[in-house]
Amino acid sequence: MKVKTNSKKVNKAWLNDHVNDTYVKLAAKEGYRARAAYKLKEIDELLGLIRPGQTVVDLGSTPGAWSQYLRRRFSPDGAAAGALDGTIIALDLLPMVPIEGVQFIQGDFREAEVLAKLEEAVGGKPVDVVVSDMAPNLSGIASSDAARILDLIELAVDFSRQHLVAEGALVAKVFHGSGYNDFVKVFKDAFKVVKVVKPKASRDKSSETFLVGIGLKDPMRP
Repeated sequence: MKVKTNSKKVNKAWLNDHVNDTYVKLAAKEGYRARAAYKLKEIDELLGLIRPGQTVVDLGSTPGAWSQYLRRRFSPDGAAAGALDGTIIALDLLPMVPIEGVQFIQGDFREAEVLAKLEEAVGGKPVDVVVSDMAPNLSGIASSDAARILDLIELAVDFSRQHLVAEGALVAKVFHGSGYNDFVKVFKDAFKVVKVVKPKASRDKSSETFLVGIGLKDPMRP
């Protein structure tokens, strides 16, 4: 009974924080599906990664806030609908409500068949930016969780190596804690420049942070 009561208190406190969160309110006002849009927005404004005319792959896209941000960056005057100067391909294990102009693939990025569908959607075109908000279901066992995160990081980096333009970029969510140095090493082995960004929109209590790799060391494309 005590555990259940504490759980309710924690849930109530989280809900109260969520409802009163500045970025939650802003997302509702500006029509974003989640506050996560502002994490990518801050990273983009800091490093200048997203520009009209690009091809961007959004991994772990559901509910679609990052794809929404990308769509507005590719639209005249930041429009949420209408003309689109660029290509956005999104992928997630969970379904995603359609976004105009965004090609969505549902499936597990770790499965060869799903990866093949993503590569087919890319169609041999050079990719300018890959953004990944992917995260595994965490078990609470540090070593196991670190291995799962590392697996996703390595897959995202491998995909980037095969499809990014030479000076392209990868943005990926990671977590501080067990395995963090391994995540950074994978990025440093693949990219000339590696930045660590903790956006203001990322909750203070969260251990999440974002690694940004720019410019492949061994590009497969010019």
